[in-house]
Amino acid sequence: MALHIDRSGKNIKTKDIADAVCKVLGQTAELKAELVFVSAERIKELNRETRGIDKVTDVLSYPSLDGIRGKVLKKKDYPTEVDGKNLFIGSIAICEDKVKEQAEEFGHSEEKERTYLIIHGLMHLFGYDHMEENDKKQMREKEKAALALLGTED
Repeated sequence: MALHIDRSGKNIKTKDIADAVCKVLGQTAELKAELVFVSAERIKELNRETRGIDKVTDVLSYPSLDGIRGKVLKKKDYPTEVDGKNLFIGSIAICEDKVKEQAEEFGHSEEKERTYLIIHGLMHLFGYDHMEENDKKQMREKEKAALALLGTED
């Protein structure tokens, strides 16, 4: 999967992260997601505008496909979302201020926190959520499996 990032200089192996998520979910199509890093002010604005929640959050995901949880994606099934040779699955915004804050809170590196938030955001793009306890359990299991593929403890 291609992750297109709008800020250079991050020490993130986004291809490895995306590949781990795709492997866990059995995805084989050429996929594309947008990944942006934003300030606390900007993510609060996005959260307010898109979710009606006026507070800073760590990650927001904007899926472009509905009803895809548990499905193996094929470009032919979503012709309007094909961008070049890739199927566009959505956008993720990560708050850099929260990355730093949460890394310190959890006692691990900012890179590890970013990695988890990218995985979490991708899981949302693939239709997973954590609103109900059973859904949360399934999502967490898949996140842990992706982290394990990357050799990262959760």
